Amino acid sequence: MALNKKITVPLILLLLVALAGGGWYAWQHAGHDHQAEGKAGQGPVQYTCPMHPFIIKDKPGTCPICGMELIKKVEGAATGVPLTAEQKQQADALGQVSMSATQRIMANVATVEAGQQALNREINAVGVVQFDQSRQAKVTAWIAGRIDRLNVNTVGAFVSKDRPVAEVYSPELLASQQEYLLAVRSREQLKNSPIPSISQNGEGLVSSARQRLMLYGVKESQIAELERAGKPNIRLPIYTPLSGVVIEKLVQQGQYVNVGDALFSIADLSTVWVEIEVYESEFSSVRIGQSVEIRSQSFPGKAFSGRVTFIYPFLDPKTRTVKARVEMPNPGLRLKPDMFVNAVIKVGLGQAVVLPVTAVMDSGKHQTVWVESQPGVFEPREVQLGQRTDDKVQILSGVRPGEKVAVSGAYLIDSESQLRGGSGPDHSQHTGGAGPEGKVPPTAPPAKKDSLKMDDMKM
Repeated sequence: MALNKKITVPLILLLLVALAGGGWYAWQHAGHDHQAEGKAGQGPVQYTCPMHPFIIKDKPGTCPICGMELIKKVEGAATGVPLTAEQKQQADALGQVSMSATQRIMANVATVEAGQQALNREINAVGVVQFDQSRQAKVTAWIAGRIDRLNVNTVGAFVSKDRPVAEVYSPELLASQQEYLLAVRSREQLKNSPIPSISQNGEGLVSSARQRLMLYGVKESQIAELERAGKPNIRLPIYTPLSGVVIEKLVQQGQYVNVGDALFSIADLSTVWVEIEVYESEFSSVRIGQSVEIRSQSFPGKAFSGRVTFIYPFLDPKTRTVKARVEMPNPGLRLKPDMFVNAVIKVGLGQAVVLPVTAVMDSGKHQTVWVESQPGVFEPREVQLGQRTDDKVQILSGVRPGEKVAVSGAYLIDSESQLRGGSGPDHSQHTGGAGPEGKVPPTAPPAKKDSLKMDDMKM
């Protein structure tokens, strides 16, 4: 019995060691098998073009279309819910393009929801600053005589209507003042006459003499001063009809002038006109009362505002433009006459369906957008365009508010549609004759160059 125990115990220990070694070996081989299965599930590594996702190659290189470096694409790595074969077939039959989530990401396809919003259009024009013609005047001689004194001697000087610009000596004026003083003295002597006709005659002489002085340009205040002083003034002060700037000086001191001769030209520059030129294709949008923003290179970053007050009723045949008058205040006299300026007229277009300009494919004859009719399916839609702004365009028909439209990657969708023989509005050249039921069957895409093989494309 002692011998049996000595033999049995080592055998049991040896069996336990063998079982442990076999379990460790089986566990190691099972782990390697799982790693191999994981690598096999990833599939072969392929390469594709970011701009042309239908180009698929087994080796790295460049795209045969645009020359971009190919990127890695693992087969079976698509995300999202793929379309069924029946859905893809229905989309192809309707001229639609179906794209998986991976294709959309690689093609950089982004959509935006069409919505109604207020659209404003800006009309750019050039203009020239002009004098406000309603604020210009000429200082003229109301009586013949000699200019004894000029209070304004230079062009550009500021003048006020309350201060005389010149003084004129005139023998006729001197005689008229003496007649007025004589009529005043006669009125004082005759007003106490018991005969009514004589007393009234004295008042008539004063009124007649006063009217003659006023015709010579003498003011009421000057006549009152003449009556109070009792002696005539040798010189007659000449006043300007408005305050402003002298833009023309036509006489010299000591010069003799006749009735009606111009002495100065005066302009009030506190308000100016800007005559802008609008092209004939845009002037129909210009209305009286519209706000206009004026900018000048002399004052960068400074904007002046005014309003359209008049649209000229004729067209310049040389420049094919129509002039519009903008009236605007000129504080500080910053805007100078004959200065060139840029004008921006803001035109409100009201509420409209608006899309980014990048969403529209313009072939010249047709304007098309790609609408996502259902998730992952795009269909071509011909639209009618309205007014355009810098980055937006007005859609008159073809797209309803709430529909999703591709704003980037639309040309890639269109290229894929042509490769599949799509029959969108601009793809009629890719279709053959009509079938027995009047349908136009799609034809094969046109042959490519030798460098672009159809075997490289996997849609």
